[in-house]
Amino acid sequence: MIFVPLSFVVTLPLLVLFVFMVRTNDERPRNWPFLLLILLAAFQSILMGLRFGYHLQWAGLVTPLFASIMPVFVYRGALHFTGSVQKQSLGALMPHALSPVIMLVLLVVRLPQFIDGTIILIFIIYALLILHRVWRGPDELRLASLESAGSAHRALLYSAFVLIFSASLDTLISINAIFYDAQWMALAATMGSISTLLFLSIAVAVASRSRASPDSLRGSDTASQADENASFQDEEDAKTMAAIEMLMTEKQIYRDLDLNLDRLARKAVIPSRQISAAINRRTGMNVSQYVNDFRIAEACERLLADTVPVTTIMLDVGFQTKSNFNREFRRVTGMTPLQWRKAQTEGSQTDEASPSIRTEKD
Repeated sequence: MIFVPLSFVVTLPLLVLFVFMVRTNDERPRNWPFLLLILLAAFQSILMGLRFGYHLQWAGLVTPLFASIMPVFVYRGALHFTGSVQKQSLGALMPHALSPVIMLVLLVVRLPQFIDGTIILIFIIYALLILHRVWRGPDELRLASLESAGSAHRALLYSAFVLIFSASLDTLISINAIFYDAQWMALAATMGSISTLLFLSIAVAVASRSRASPDSLRGSDTASQADENASFQDEEDAKTMAAIEMLMTEKQIYRDLDLNLDRLARKAVIPSRQISAAINRRTGMNVSQYVNDFRIAEACERLLADTVPVTTIMLDVGFQTKSNFNREFRRVTGMTPLQWRKAQTEGSQTDEASPSIRTEKD
């Protein structure tokens, strides 16, 4: 009977996942770093099968080099969700070549005792880089489209978790090799490959679908302040909200498909952090939810007045993907666009289903 290592079996689903992501038309640019990460994971599974299944030593020498590259693709793929990786210079990309260069040097000069620790350190560093970008919540992703800021935030957090898990798994494998003479190394490596498949599959769901889960919101100030300071803050928030609402109602800036927090701040001539804080305090929403309320309000008006397809209305009011449009529409009205149009046309639930633009809190 032909022996097929378990890690070889993992390779096939990874390749299927790659083909699925390439062929899926979700109306957004492909995330090539993430696609390359899937191919790299598939190649790593093949190398582990050759090493532990057929005892080919050269496969074990090549594996650390490719392992050091994986965090780079995770990081770049995660940043793709924020919209902040476009048109970057070669100089900005050069630091990411440091980890494979260091690993190549360790392999060439034959310092195997440092390889495992270096890989773990690389994974942790990239996990911290991702967490540094998202620790304040979705509104910190200023370059991400407001439509997809929540999904981008969740994808970044998930990517950091994958790196931390991989670093922990590598640590356990290293401990096993030191104290137990690598007795369970093959099994641990295979389980790590299976875990990679599982995590990448979930990451596809997080990245390509907009789940209706609550976004992380930045809380309001908890420290007590003097009355005059509170009054000044309220006045500043009122001015900020008035300026933003003017852009929404008069100039209908929410229709901009590429609207993000930085662009909104430039048009309002107000710092992005001030806009985010004012909206959080006055409405209890993050910026993307606040803007999407205006989009949904116009979409409801169009659904009643026009007979054009829902997709046309979706694009006209500023949404790029059906998944995000349906999610936000359901958040505001409690039903899908087609259900809402049908209910309004039939004259039922007229008052209950009408959207309302959320304004400042009293």
